[in-house]
Amino acid sequence: MPELPEVETVKEVLKSELTTLEIKDVIVHYDKIIKTGSVARFKERLIGQKIIDVARRGKYLIFELDDYNLLSHLRMEGKFLYGDVEDLCMKHIHAEFLLSNGMKLRYEDVRKFGTFHLFDKEIPLESTPTFFVLGPEPFSDEFNADRMLSFAKGKKTAIKSMLLSQKVVAGLGNIYADEVLFAANIHPMKKNGDLTREEMEKIVHHTKEILSKATKYKGTTIRTFSSQHGTAGEFQNFLQVHTKKDEPCPKCTAQILKMKVGGRGTYFCAVCQPE
Repeated sequence: MPELPEVETVKEVLKSELTTLEIKDVIVHYDKIIKTGSVARFKERLIGQKIIDVARRGKYLIFELDDYNLLSHLRMEGKFLYGDVEDLCMKHIHAEFLLSNGMKLRYEDVRKFGTFHLFDKEIPLESTPTFFVLGPEPFSDEFNADRMLSFAKGKKTAIKSMLLSQKVVAGLGNIYADEVLFAANIHPMKKNGDLTREEMEKIVHHTKEILSKATKYKGTTIRTFSSQHGTAGEFQNFLQVHTKKDEPCPKCTAQILKMKVGGRGTYFCAVCQPE
């Protein structure tokens, strides 16, 4: 699933290509992708709108238009493809946006999990049902040890599961949660309520550090992720534990293990991250 670094990479590419262009037509091939109102109303509102900016909040892309904010979540394998290629395989293309320069922006999603939400710009995004539940951005001052401790107090769930909650911090997902906990020497199954302030400070520090580095290298390419134009991430070359099952730990050479935490494949070193 694209996480913050991957979505940030896509955002930057789309922003450079789409800003100032007008949406001339909209074709929706898979109605369920539209989560706010009818497909007809969705198309009616978008046609004639100019793309003013492209931004990101958590794992969401935000297309700022004249009168609306169009939100897109890529979910597992969503991609945006931009260009004038007409021989593109359309099997997994679920939405097309015809632009004023004659090009098309297409949304491709093999798993069909991606979503589009359209909100009037008079409604503050943070008050919408989509964003209201999101926690702070990981690079913000609001994401700190105090916040983590308040969420963890008295909880017996695993710290890995808490890190995956978008209510705690927006944009962090399975890949980077594994990397953060390894860097902090914390077992992914450790109970939230048992973590100390020092451990929470380590988690916050390494979250910011790892996501920053991953963004610099345009994210992690696992399975099919790439930004449009085929811009693929390179951070997979820096992964310490994620996908490294049975390989030697880069810290102690013990074998990297894999288990399930909250239904998610989780990689860790039992020596460096003791229970």
